[in-house]
Amino acid sequence: MKKTFLKSFFVSFLAFAILYGGGTYYFANHKDNVVRENDDFFNRVSDDDDDELVFLALGIDTKDLSNSGKERSDTMMLCKVDKSTGAISVLSIPRDTRVPISGRDSEERINHAHAYGGPELAVETASELIGIDLDYYVRVDYKIVEEYVNLIGGVEVDVPFDMVYSDISDDPPLHIDLKKGRQVLDGDKSIQFLRYRKGYENQDLGRINAQQEFITAAMDQTLEPSNITKIPQMIKAYYKYVDTNIPFDVITKFAMGAKDFDTENVHMGTLPGEPETIDGVAYFIHEEEESEKMVKELFTDHKTVEVKDNEDSDELN
Repeated sequence: MKKTFLKSFFVSFLAFAILYGGGTYYFANHKDNVVRENDDFFNRVSDDDDDELVFLALGIDTKDLSNSGKERSDTMMLCKVDKSTGAISVLSIPRDTRVPISGRDSEERINHAHAYGGPELAVETASELIGIDLDYYVRVDYKIVEEYVNLIGGVEVDVPFDMVYSDISDDPPLHIDLKKGRQVLDGDKSIQFLRYRKGYENQDLGRINAQQEFITAAMDQTLEPSNITKIPQMIKAYYKYVDTNIPFDVITKFAMGAKDFDTENVHMGTLPGEPETIDGVAYFIHEEEESEKMVKELFTDHKTVEVKDNEDSDELN
């Protein structure tokens, strides 16, 4: 089993926003001596005119993000945060999606783009696939999962079946042993749950569905009042394991604007399509018409997201 990165980077990024947004709102209305020292920081942040933040979330196969080199991306999600409403949209892009990549002679899996040109080429490739202008990315080291989940007191999920798998060649060795049923997963067990892939009938798509459910459960747990005072630890973990080109003031402004955030306002989807083997290689072939509909519903119904025209989309080869 190939070592897989977790979709936890999105959990961490959203939790960062939730804690800043919901936490700031909480602090503004309920002063407490435990967190009073953070007030000056929050008061220095002003509102911004832009209501939407769109970025590509990337999970990279590396234990050290500072030395990530040119690894393939294992996880890719297009995300939009609307600070005026607290709405969040997420589109998961299967890593085997067959796409043209700039500088390559033939179409390849989309997770190769990061290996060829880092996050910039990954952003360019995803932008061409989805058909919207995209500038920002978030890359995350998988180790944030264990630290973050333990920080918020675990995540309750329904494990759909017994998950058992070992790979001693992995670094560190991978051992998965989870029993079927609803349970609270700590950091280590969360990693096992998110990395498991082989047992799902449709493998990567099944894993995507399970991880989206995990994200929702993690966000619910993040909103527990007992986690509000853990903002300093969240900030520390964020900067230790997350690499992004989104300016800090932009992140903070959007987080503070999401006062109405709740999990009912999170909209998730997966790029429509079907697996197909071409020349002995397994790919995911996206369905263009259905993909366009989903992108429109999640991302392009708002004027702040600029849709690429067909001429621009045809330039990548």
